[in-house]
Amino acid sequence: MAAIPLPGKRFFHLVLAKIVGGPRGIKGVSLFIVPKFIVNADGSLGPRNRVSVSKIEQKMGIHGNATCVMNYDAATGFLLGAAGKGMRAMFTMMNEARLSVGAQGMAQADAAYQNALEYAKTRLQGRAVTGAHPPDGPVVPLIVHPDIRRSLMDQKSFVEGARALILWGAQLLDRAQRRQDKDAEGLISLLTPVIKGFLTDVGYDMTIKAQQVYGGHGYIEEWGMSQYTRDARVAMIYEGANGVQALDLVGRKLAQDGGKHMMAFLELVTSFCKAHGVQDKAYDKDFFEPLSKALRDLQAAGMYLMQHGVKTPNNALAGSYDFMHMFGHVCLGLMWAMTGKAANAALAAGATDVAFYETKLATGRHYMARQLPATALYLSRIETGADTVMALEAANF
Repeated sequence: MAAIPLPGKRFFHLVLAKIVGGPRGIKGVSLFIVPKFIVNADGSLGPRNRVSVSKIEQKMGIHGNATCVMNYDAATGFLLGAAGKGMRAMFTMMNEARLSVGAQGMAQADAAYQNALEYAKTRLQGRAVTGAHPPDGPVVPLIVHPDIRRSLMDQKSFVEGARALILWGAQLLDRAQRRQDKDAEGLISLLTPVIKGFLTDVGYDMTIKAQQVYGGHGYIEEWGMSQYTRDARVAMIYEGANGVQALDLVGRKLAQDGGKHMMAFLELVTSFCKAHGVQDKAYDKDFFEPLSKALRDLQAAGMYLMQHGVKTPNNALAGSYDFMHMFGHVCLGLMWAMTGKAANAALAAGATDVAFYETKLATGRHYMARQLPATALYLSRIETGADTVMALEAANF
């Protein structure tokens, strides 16, 4: 049969809708194919379907990607799959999309960081407080100043750790899909809300840090830094807002299959810490010890949430967002500990690109020393329960 010409870029829409008379709630949601044109029995294109765009949304960012309101009044749709199974089909798509959104959070942070780094290297501002430059000496680039260095190191250590986490998640997804590895499937299911929620939250924060490097220029459209912040903001919202990701993590994923996958993650990190195989005291102190401490915080938080999940669910859910961020920090801590191990091994083996591996070690040390200790703060918040969160009546806000 001859190929059917596709009018425009959107030949059909996948639509979630309820069948009249079906069950109430999400059990009544089915998935439909709604074509732009009705296809005749012989495969040719018939009349245009009753599908139309009623409004183009005016958004804070991502202006290069149109978002619109679609009207399907009196449109013809065709059931895809079994009736009432629309949400199951949607989550198959959304779980993979959430990993991509996590990558978007990292990518926006990386683009903003690269611009801020270049600006910090070239923008002359102030004088060095130490070193060769006297107080009345020449003006120095921004990157000389400790506070700018702090900001850039926060950005760099996040971006590189997040990239490693995304690649690890992609490997787990491949193992699950190509090898039918159920353990990998369970682990990536557990990590999906963490990758999506944590990386987009922190990725947005990093675009703000990058914008801040510019000072007042970061607030002026001419420099383009505000676009990274506006565009990164939506990643915290779509494919399930990050509050929903945290609820999914604590309410569903933590106890999934009897807590098997959470236990597997904890054992993976524990086994790595026990058998890291590096006889280097500096590595142990800088990478192994911080990761072990963060893991203990995560275990304590997980136990608290599991104990309160049924008995006092408000206590568990009030700490869900903090738990998601704590989990994210431990994931990046694991990535940096693995990276540190590999960098140490490469240097010990006589690698020629010494600067590359030493830079990796220095960047990892920054994350382990300055970011990973946040797990203690999150644990403290989680263990306070829901008393302060739920204290006010709605009218008193």
